[in-house]
Parts: sequence; structure tokens; C-alpha cells
Amino acid sequence: MAGQVAVLVNPTAGRGRHAGLRDQVAQVLGPDAVLLAVRTPEEAEAACRTAVADGARALITVGGDGTLHRAVQAVAGTGVPLGIVPAGTGNDVAACLGVPADPREALEKAAAALASGQTRDFDLAKMERDDVVRWSAGVIGLGFDTLVNELANRMRFPRGPRRYDVAIVLELARMRPRRYRITVDGVAEDLDAVLVAVGNTAQYGGGMRICPAADPTDGLLDLVLAGPVSRFTLMRIKPKVYAGTHVTHPAVRQLRGSVVTVECDGITSYADGERSLPLPVTITAVPGALRVLG
Repeated sequence: MAGQVAVLVNPTAGRGRHAGLRDQVAQVLGPDAVLLAVRTPEEAEAACRTAVADGARALITVGGDGTLHRAVQAVAGTGVPLGIVPAGTGNDVAACLGVPADPREALEKAAAALASGQTRDFDLAKMERDDVVRWSAGVIGLGFDTLVNELANRMRFPRGPRRYDVAIVLELARMRPRRYRITVDGVAEDLDAVLVAVGNTAQYGGGMRICPAADPTDGLLDLVLAGPVSRFTLMRIKPKVYAGTHVTHPAVRQLRGSVVTVECDGITSYADGERSLPLPVTITAVPGALRVLG
């Protein structure tokens, strides 16, 4: 891989509607592009790590936030630039980093940046529990949305997006505030909450601006939490998340800091929409840890 461009393509991203991009990658990037042969998310992450370790001069992802998340684990803090071609359903991280929404345009922009050496540096969120480290480019869910993801991933019916709709209804039926201990830059607070999110970028879930003030270049993390609230109140707040106006509700708080520790029983974090570390977890903003082509 020395001097070559590693390309990670997820053909199932965006429900397969951009499957033809695989052929376009070779045409646009040229003979230096090497497609990584993978079958599972775990294989994708391992292949990205191997490519970076073997001297790839860049890594290109063609997929959604989940595909990008796997690549970030390999390039974080290495200086190896990442090219992002958004071909998923939500593409929230790409949108927050200013990547063109059109996959072909994004691919051509990455190729031009590769040729010219143009890159931009962004922060990453470094997640740690014991000796395990994970990285997040976007939003880390630590509350109700995480529980919905956990339930949806266990369900076998219905298939597709409706599974998440059903999971939301089921989780709402048993929703209760949970006791958290949250420490921001050394200041600890015990509180009850139903919704907790830490953002390096502003949005997740296909355009929901859960952490509307988050800036991936300011060296800080944005923490947004809600609760305790009733099911009815939470459902009234949720639609406002798309505009980021939920933070004006009296039950919603915003905090900001460079190091955040979140403790709660029975919660597993989701980073960039992917299952990550069980709580407690310490999250640190690492300035410039992600280098992006273009």
C-alpha cells in the first residue's frame, strides 16, 4: 500500500442506490487507487488500519457515517488524509465538515485535493474506557436515542427504517429518567436525564441538530441533555431538534468543555451511529486529529 490510495466502499450504504460509485472511483482516482476487500464492518476497520500502517498516502470512504466511523479509527492522529464520499442515508458528519452532498462531486473534489495536497484539519472526540480507545467524528449518543438503537438492533421485524419507528414507540412506553454523573473539565454533577448527547459536530440521525452549537474546529465538546421530562414532552421536543431549537426548552441544557466523563448504569454509547463503549466513558476533544482531503 505504500504511496497508494486505499478506498473503502460500502455497496449497501444508502440502501444501495449509489452502488455504481465503485466503478467511478477507479476512473476518477486512477491506477493508484486500491479497493479494500471487506465483508463486514469489523473487516472494514481492520483493512483500514492495515492500509494506514502499510503506508497508504490517503484513505477514501464511499458510504455513510458508519463507513466513515470505521475509517476514522485508522486515520485518527496519523496525519493520513481522509477523503469522504457521502453515499449513506444520513451523511451527517460529511455535511458538518462541508463535504459536497453529491457523491460524484465529493469524489472529484477529493481527487483534486489529493493531486494538489489540499487538506483541512478537524477535531475528533477520543473515547476511553479502561484501556480501550475509540474515536468519533460526529455525535455520541448516551441516552434515549442510544436505547432505541440498542432495541432496534435486537429486533428482527420489521425490516428497514420502520424497525426504528417501532423501537421508538416501545422505548417511549418504558422510558424513565436515569441517574447520571457527568463531569465536565473536572466539575462533577449528579442529575436525572432521559436524553444525553456529546457532539464534536452538530447533527446526527439524518439532519437532527442535537448539538447545534458544536464546532469541529474549536477544540471543545458540546454536551446537550434533557430531562427528566414526560413522554409527551419529549415527543414535543424531538421535532425541534432538526432546527436545533430544542435547546430553548427549559428542560434542555447545554454544556461545553474539552474533557467530559459520563457515568450511568445500563447505557452503551453510540458514536457516529455505531455501537461503541459501555458507560462510564471519558470523552476528550483532540484538536486537529482528523485530516480531510479538500
